[in-house]
Amino acid sequence: MIILLISCCICLSTAVSISLDESPRLTATPILAGTDAGTDAGTDARTEAEILLIDTRIPVFVDGHWQIMSDEEHRELRRREAAPKETTPQTTMTTEVVIDASTVTDSANPATTTTASASPLPSPFDGALAANFSGDNSCPTFINDFLSNATFKACYPVSLLLQGSQTFFEAEKSFYSTTLVLDAACKADVDMCTDYFDDLASSLVTDGNCGKEYQRQNALVIQAHQGMKTYNIVYKATCLANQDSASSEYCFANAITNSTTPSNAYLYYLPFNSTLPSTAVPICGSCTQQTMGIYQAATSNRKADIANTYIGAAEQINMGCGANFVNTSLAAVVGSGTTPSLYPVSSSSALLLSFTFLAISHWIL
Repeated sequence: MIILLISCCICLSTAVSISLDESPRLTATPILAGTDAGTDAGTDARTEAEILLIDTRIPVFVDGHWQIMSDEEHRELRRREAAPKETTPQTTMTTEVVIDASTVTDSANPATTTTASASPLPSPFDGALAANFSGDNSCPTFINDFLSNATFKACYPVSLLLQGSQTFFEAEKSFYSTTLVLDAACKADVDMCTDYFDDLASSLVTDGNCGKEYQRQNALVIQAHQGMKTYNIVYKATCLANQDSASSEYCFANAITNSTTPSNAYLYYLPFNSTLPSTAVPICGSCTQQTMGIYQAATSNRKADIANTYIGAAEQINMGCGANFVNTSLAAVVGSGTTPSLYPVSSSSALLLSFTFLAISHWIL
């Protein structure tokens, strides 16, 4: 029995010794984050065990998805979120073209009238005025001065709105708004305002005001000068009432808002030395006929820009409306003919003067 116990102990000791000798040695080999440990373990025939490093980064839910961030990145994110956010105020540009309380009848629906409350009118040169000039401020100062002048405001020239007003461009999209603008403009004393703008045009191009900019062909100054010189003709054309309409609406308001036949709108730019487009086919109505009649009379001043554009436009209109629909010739020049004598001279006196002149000439020679 004693011999048997000793034999069992020896066998157990030997088995433990063999087991310890054959067990693998463990080595800590770090695996970079992002590797597939299971695949490496399955394909690597090495006997060494691999140990993954612990990833201490924090999962954070940002912008609809999870992101892994370090402590430093997470602190930076929380700092940005805690900081006061700067907000940019949103501005909405609105165009107010309504004038004194009044009623306007819509030509499309004569039974409907709209009542207006007091609001500002469109103004000329309502963009960034200073950006159009370089050097001294004499020209923009002059323009700002006449824009704020009481007489200028009373005359309220459409001729200066047509080319140089963003708010008027917006107003022209509505028959109602355009009518209100014309109501204000057509109240002016056209004769007084014509004299005022003729003087203002002369002052504009002097050296102390905008003369240098005018010589440089500054677009804004050219537009201002054209608008002043064309005030009278544009006033008469834009204030013309439509005789074909029972509501006596303005021809201009109807033309500028007519999206189906926009050709008549081009007529109102002829005074600014702008030709009628070849594709334009104005309506053969009283508005076209009367507007061209106003222009034809204005061609008596050959220095006016309308004298350059009238004939071509008239001939084009007659191609669609008939040979004699509008006059295709320029008006007679005002003040044409021989200059009258200071004293009336009879035929006998003239004959005596002729003989006297011949006798003196023969004696001198």
